[in-house]
Amino acid sequence: MKLVWYRRDLRTIDHSALNYALATGEFVSAVYIATPEQWKRHQMSPMQADLIRRRLTKLCDELSQLNIPLYYMEVNTFDESIGAVKDIASAIEANEVLVNTEYEWNEQQRDQAMGFELASAGISFREFHDKCLMSPGEVLNRQGCYFKVFTPFQKTWRQLFRTPQVIPAVKAGVQTPSRIFTQRLFSENVSFSYPCEPSDAWTVDTDVINQRLRDFCRDKVSSYHQLRDFPAGDNTSVLSPYLAIGALSARQCVAALYAESDGGGLSQGAESWLNELIWREFYQHLIVFEPALCRGVCFHRWGEQLHWKFDEEAFTRWKEGMTGYPVVDAAMRQLKHTGWMHNRLRMIVASFLTKDLHISWRHGEDYFMSRLIDGDYASNNGGWQWSASTGCDGQPYFRIFNPVTQGQKFDPEGRFIRQWIPELKDVPDRWCHEPWKMPSVSSLLYPSPIVDHQTERKITLAIYQAAKEGQVYVS
Repeated sequence: MKLVWYRRDLRTIDHSALNYALATGEFVSAVYIATPEQWKRHQMSPMQADLIRRRLTKLCDELSQLNIPLYYMEVNTFDESIGAVKDIASAIEANEVLVNTEYEWNEQQRDQAMGFELASAGISFREFHDKCLMSPGEVLNRQGCYFKVFTPFQKTWRQLFRTPQVIPAVKAGVQTPSRIFTQRLFSENVSFSYPCEPSDAWTVDTDVINQRLRDFCRDKVSSYHQLRDFPAGDNTSVLSPYLAIGALSARQCVAALYAESDGGGLSQGAESWLNELIWREFYQHLIVFEPALCRGVCFHRWGEQLHWKFDEEAFTRWKEGMTGYPVVDAAMRQLKHTGWMHNRLRMIVASFLTKDLHISWRHGEDYFMSRLIDGDYASNNGGWQWSASTGCDGQPYFRIFNPVTQGQKFDPEGRFIRQWIPELKDVPDRWCHEPWKMPSVSSLLYPSPIVDHQTERKITLAIYQAAKEGQVYVS
């Protein structure tokens, strides 16, 4: 008997651990362990928790069609999940537990302990690299070291890349009732002891998810490089929530991209989207080689010398979308209400928090994880440290996003802004990005700018310069 332990890989298509188990010809079972206290420590968003709960119901149905029962338990932490998996493996007489590797520090420590615990019971533990198209350690420089800059990583990745095959699962043998630990079988009535917010706007149906992938690769990807930065339009794939919980694999994404190219080369837009998937891989590889990133450490050690200040009121206004800068506020309101934010906007609001309000990127990182339906530790950490200029291949600290000109460039007509800030719906285009300059501004129920960008920009340059020179910033 093989037991497949599901974590953030909630699919049956193109699932490395599951396919290996099925290929053995033995009976196969699956298990999912909910760990609400661990989720709390990791700031999992209630909306993502709900998406996982709903997706498990679909996964259970798909596994059932393959003659695979899905067991379920809820414990508090990763440490307790070790005993839970061992108990189920022993109860169903499994000889091996199979997992797809997770690269974060806590997850790595859990799986190492899991291997020792299972070995003591005479049960094997096998891991598969499944989250990336190329696993950490495959993409190295000529000296055999990991890349600290994205561009050479990307070039080497592309040299090594081969178009992936997506492998569907096959049916397992029908199990006899005596082998089924019925008390722990998953039920669609399962609910988590964790706060959930409705995720109904996001489908959990495999066929619909895969169709959205195909539709994007067929209809939208060719113009992706031209339109991806404009949040008012439907120009991106919006597939990140499914990658985050593993309802969709990176291999499926790339295979669909090449399938729609009809055997020819990728379009410029397709190349641009592929590049985003490579960025995802870059950050996943990074936390393996620099596990301290999972403990809140800046990639560049000089970043620890930065002079941050935490203003509770300013942080709250940023979270609530009340900074007085329309593009920042519209983005933050989108996040609060939908659990998702357009990628260009993520960079804008992150730059504003760290370089206009001078609040540590760690506060923004935590808040994003607590709200994002597509929260993924490596990508979130990488994005925040990139914006704060403390990360691997981060933007130079002297490049500071201007929240006014960013809005004017990427939402020129204010369509996105008006969608999320009804207070500005009647403001003429001329004043949409700078409503405080409007002659009748006193009649607006919208706040004045929380800070002056040009003033804060000068302060930021001084703070970063002092940190890089090992000096203490004095305001």
